[in-house]
Amino acid sequence: MRKYWHVIKIGFENTLVYRFNFIIRAAFGLVPLLATIYLWRTIYRGQASPVGSYTLPGMISYYLLVTIVDTFTAVNEDDWQIAADIKDGNISQFLLKPINYLTYRLCLFFSGKAIFAAASLLPVGLFIFFLSKYMVAPPDATALGCFVLSTVLTGLLQFFMSYTMALAAFWLLEVSTLIFIIFAFEYIAGGHLFPLNILPPGIEQALNFTPFPYLLFFPVSVYLGQARGAALWQGLGAQAAWTISFYLLARMVWNRGIRKYSAVGG
Repeated sequence: MRKYWHVIKIGFENTLVYRFNFIIRAAFGLVPLLATIYLWRTIYRGQASPVGSYTLPGMISYYLLVTIVDTFTAVNEDDWQIAADIKDGNISQFLLKPINYLTYRLCLFFSGKAIFAAASLLPVGLFIFFLSKYMVAPPDATALGCFVLSTVLTGLLQFFMSYTMALAAFWLLEVSTLIFIIFAFEYIAGGHLFPLNILPPGIEQALNFTPFPYLLFFPVSVYLGQARGAALWQGLGAQAAWTISFYLLARMVWNRGIRKYSAVGG
């Protein structure tokens, strides 16, 4: 394990070089959130009844929580870096050393997220502070604890899905189109654009059979107390199952890709 702690340390050091960029990215990333909040405030101004199960404070709390979860879990450039390692032949060095490439990338992912979250703390914290009158608290300690657990699972699921997509570089010269397509679908079906439970019930239930709601919508629902009782534990079980499934899929795709891999430039 010592070598992976060293990888995490290197990840911290490399990421800290760009800490100012992270602060700027986090600050400007709040602009779309601000526009979304003003849009919903306008909608509710002429709306006598809640939208779905959401009052205006509940809707704004939803998007604030989306921002928090996304800050801690979103994959930034890991998929591009993995694809570049394969295309440029840089993974050859990992085939000759006692280092597991998946674990290596996972260590870099978590070290990068730790620095990004710390750099985002000031702009995101100030934003939430000024909108604190709209922020609702979780219904109880169980919801808060399960929210934290679900957020960790979300981060792992995000990483394993992106890692698996990036491994398509073993077979494709350019994976950017694939990554953009999956990201666009994830943005809608994951609950980033709007809460999934305002959709017609049939569509919402169909989406629950995919991993996308567990990338964002589910942990936010846990915090808001919308997933409780049997639905809470079933959701956590499904989220864990999807995480394990994509981990195993990532291992399988890696093993098959290595058989096809021929080093170029590494």
